Amino acid sequence: MSTSAVDRILKLLAQAQGAYFGEPVTQLEHALQCAHLAQQAGARPTLVAAALVHDVGHLLGESPDEFGEAGHEVLGSAYLRACGLPETLVHIVAGHVPAKRYLTATDPAYHQALSAASQETLRRQGGPMSEAEVAAFRADPLFAEMVQLRLWDEAAKIPGLPVPGLEHYREMLSQLMPR
Repeated sequence: MSTSAVDRILKLLAQAQGAYFGEPVTQLEHALQCAHLAQQAGARPTLVAAALVHDVGHLLGESPDEFGEAGHEVLGSAYLRACGLPETLVHIVAGHVPAKRYLTATDPAYHQALSAASQETLRRQGGPMSEAEVAAFRADPLFAEMVQLRLWDEAAKIPGLPVPGLEHYREMLSQLMPR
């Protein structure tokens, strides 16, 4: 079961050769760069894997537009849960969009540094959080991991950056699956 789930996830990511919604990299390059940044930072395997698969919901949707699949974090986290990945990873993936909303509400420099495409998706995702949303988000036990993933997410858009390929992450994903 777990090997076939890992195969399905890696196959889905391998097919992500299309442009990454207004950014200068493909969806696959973005995923690999994000995971590489996590690994370079010494993140635990669950967070590295979350970085790799955080945008899988874009690849599952039926109606993506030039900015991707609306609600991709919800769609992706449901898919990853069904694949058997740990709930911690699923929660971090689900939280990467709220983390963007949080950061734009609390860090004007972060908000200003967003690419044009990321600013448009922010608008579609509800814009910066309210004070009440910020407080609730900060109370989440995985708050720090979701924010860190978001920071890697924004940084993982460098054309031609040499990073390990998908097979580099196979064993790590396999070890995260239930036995």
